[in-house]
Amino acid sequence: MGFGPFQIWVLVYAGIVWMADAMEMMLLSFVGPAVQKTWNLIPSQESMVTSVVFIGMMIGACFWGAVSDMKGRRPGFLFTALVTFVAGFLSAFSPNYYSLLFLRGMVGVGLAGAAVVTSWFLEFSPTSNRGLWTVLIAMFWTFGAVMEALLAWAVMPSLGWRWLLGISSVPLLMLLVLYPFIPESPRYLIAKGKLSEASEVLKRMAQINKKQLPDGHLYQENIIRKDDGNTNFVNEVVRMVTSLFSSSMIRSTILLWIVFFANAFTYYGLVLLTTQLSGATEICSSTVNAAQSSINSMDMYKNALITSCAEFPGLLISAAIVDRFGRKKSMSLLFAICASSILPLFRPLNTATTTLLLFIARACITGTFTIVYIYAPEVYPTELRATGLGIANACARIGGVLCPIVAVELVKNSQLTLAVGLFVCVSLLGAFSVALLPLETSGRLLTDTVDETTV
Repeated sequence: MGFGPFQIWVLVYAGIVWMADAMEMMLLSFVGPAVQKTWNLIPSQESMVTSVVFIGMMIGACFWGAVSDMKGRRPGFLFTALVTFVAGFLSAFSPNYYSLLFLRGMVGVGLAGAAVVTSWFLEFSPTSNRGLWTVLIAMFWTFGAVMEALLAWAVMPSLGWRWLLGISSVPLLMLLVLYPFIPESPRYLIAKGKLSEASEVLKRMAQINKKQLPDGHLYQENIIRKDDGNTNFVNEVVRMVTSLFSSSMIRSTILLWIVFFANAFTYYGLVLLTTQLSGATEICSSTVNAAQSSINSMDMYKNALITSCAEFPGLLISAAIVDRFGRKKSMSLLFAICASSILPLFRPLNTATTTLLLFIARACITGTFTIVYIYAPEVYPTELRATGLGIANACARIGGVLCPIVAVELVKNSQLTLAVGLFVCVSLLGAFSVALLPLETSGRLLTDTVDETTV
């Protein structure tokens, strides 16, 4: 039925999920230094404010993916939005450092479910330009990142970090309000044998798109284990995880874990470096006190806004090449350019040059991150799609946990060369891993079972 108003509504909802995710992640680069000043934290404690979110995401990524593959895509959206909103809003009222850590960790658990929305959206999208439409979802992430930079610029100097946390949770409330109006994936319903429910979704889709459904009846071509209500959740999760290491999946699984790790480590490292490298000419002598005095610096917000805007050209480039050149070539090229842009930062540069290099690097890593979120759901079959993407997303969060240690600890301790070298090496590792992936998924039909998936 092509791509009509129904799919646009699905795209908008998925986009709001990504926008909310971006806002919760981007605020970390502003809240960390502010919290450090409020409670006189040492650098390792400041880093933990960021790292605990990624630890929560590592935990949640595996769980929400399994829930979505067993119970459906919609239940995953509901609980992730609920957990993230409640924890995000309450974190604005944290009375002390440890309560903030707990609540931000719960935010991470909830945010991990955002990856499921990509699987859900792909199952509504036509094969021919699946990549292009998914890149459009990523535009919402960038819009969220830019909004958060503007919000921090407006709120932080006068109202402080608590207001920023509270206001940033509003898009999550929107997801809960709109939840009753979103459909379950008909592909998922058919694969689970729920043909009448799938038929209702397709009829609604045809009505909204003003299209005629083809004659005939739905049938289940590929049988996926049905949830009869007696399925042991733990046993089913073990079965699905084991399937990721089947002969047809193991190579893609391991390499995707590396690619997701490299993307997240580099992306979030660049986000944090943007605030750490504000005033780059003084970076080699930076101290914790200097960081504290720059919390209200307009340069920090301006540079964060500029580099966030870099994601737009990154997405435009991705949209132009992802279906034309394929997923693998596009990711390898962007990883390589990203590494080349980070490399000159090993020595102090003027602010304009530093911002330009961060702009280019941010554009490229945004492109690779976007494309891998297209590629992974295309590799995995319906029965494993959310689980496979969820665990790969958990590997990305390992990168997110480690990168604050590099961006905050090494840079503040005058180890800029080591930090930059590590980011370059990780980017090149990502490019090499992409080249080894066995499948090019551009134009490839989605599969439903592991048995259908061939290398």
